[in-house]
Amino acid sequence: MDLIKNATPVGRAMGSIEQGWCRVITGGTGVTVLTLLLSKPHDVSVIRHALLKIQKNHPLLRSRLHRHQTSNTLLSFITSPTPFIEVQELDLESTSNILRLSDGDTPLQKILEHELNENSWRSSQMLSASSSPCNDLDLFFAKTYLLPDMSKVLALRFHSSICDRTTVVSVMRELPGIILEDGGGDRVAGMRKDGGLRGEANLGIEALMPAGVAKKGLLSRGVNMLAYSLSSLRLTNLNFKDTKQPRSSQVVRMQLNSFETQNVLAGCKSRGINLCGALTAAALMAANSMKSSRDSNRKYGVVTLTDCRSTLNPPLKDYNFGFYHSAVLNTHSIKADETVWDLATRSYQALQESKNSNKHFTDMYDLNYLMCKAAENPSLTPSSSLRTSLISVFDVPVIDNSNDLAYKKVGVEDSMACVSIHGVGPSIAIFDTLRDGRLDCACVYPSPLHSREQMADLVHRMKSLLVGASY
Repeated sequence: MDLIKNATPVGRAMGSIEQGWCRVITGGTGVTVLTLLLSKPHDVSVIRHALLKIQKNHPLLRSRLHRHQTSNTLLSFITSPTPFIEVQELDLESTSNILRLSDGDTPLQKILEHELNENSWRSSQMLSASSSPCNDLDLFFAKTYLLPDMSKVLALRFHSSICDRTTVVSVMRELPGIILEDGGGDRVAGMRKDGGLRGEANLGIEALMPAGVAKKGLLSRGVNMLAYSLSSLRLTNLNFKDTKQPRSSQVVRMQLNSFETQNVLAGCKSRGINLCGALTAAALMAANSMKSSRDSNRKYGVVTLTDCRSTLNPPLKDYNFGFYHSAVLNTHSIKADETVWDLATRSYQALQESKNSNKHFTDMYDLNYLMCKAAENPSLTPSSSLRTSLISVFDVPVIDNSNDLAYKKVGVEDSMACVSIHGVGPSIAIFDTLRDGRLDCACVYPSPLHSREQMADLVHRMKSLLVGASY
């Protein structure tokens, strides 16, 4: 839908991190998807009305990606003064065809995988110097899928330049209240009487970083980038199954019951570490156990993502939509006779030391630059795999209570959310949620670079290590 006539859109230039997402998404990394299984048959008009209201409350979600005709590399967000999203409605036959062609364990997971690979930006020539002027590109899409039992899956797909994990979770928490039209959507903290959000950010993360935290001399930056580049060539990877065929993102789900989850969390608490330490250790040890021989010199890359909102200037809240995460890259080896908790503690302490020295700010530009270069030059990575680390994790999990009254009234039975990574990224990206006291992880991987059987084996070993370490 075109912008309404006589209404003036507003815009801003994209920051370098946001532009980085634009560069890598054409290859398949950076499609963010939220899927909700709804047991109650909400009419598509009700869902669209709720999404329009979310767009109204959060201007970034009603923005489009714009390339300036005078400069092929200058990108901007152009924000419509009015919400405009449409909801594509798939009938039972169309949904059945998609489910039949997918390999996921459940309809929700199959639809999640399908959406991760529905890349509306793949054919975009936004960054090509030879491209002709093109229309502005939408950054937010919605679909409903009708299942055989007449339940529905609502799939929301975002360009990652406008949506990090915190934004996805905020959308998931706002949507049920708005669907119920009980005012829940308008009671979001910080909401103004005119329907907007107080302090809604309109700047990229670079413009909001505290003064001095990202300062680094030219020589230091060059040395660090060289170190990252050389180190990446020495990192150990999972065995690659197929480096030639076109890739897609697939998902393996890891779930622990309440008893197992509480034991893992108690182990973390007693050692003063976050859950990410345990997940990192389990993933590294699981990957190492899949190697045919022992080698104490193996080094594995771990990218940990952290939400910077609370440390920006001014500080932001969860309802400030956009991409405000940064990454820390650390390498770890596995020592002989080391336990899961030994490695978990060591990896978490390394992360904390990096954050205490502001590495998540000082190295932000370096990692973004190297990610873009890897995407443009696959030969820079082992076997042209585009793999930059073994795993990526988040420093804190999502806390989700599906017993929330609004969730029950709307009929939210299950949900999954993650980001595609088959263009450039880790071998496995872990999106962890503590849902009603149970650990639920969506583990994303590039296929057929890695096979489903291989990754299911890795995740099974991870779960066994986590559960076994907690007894």
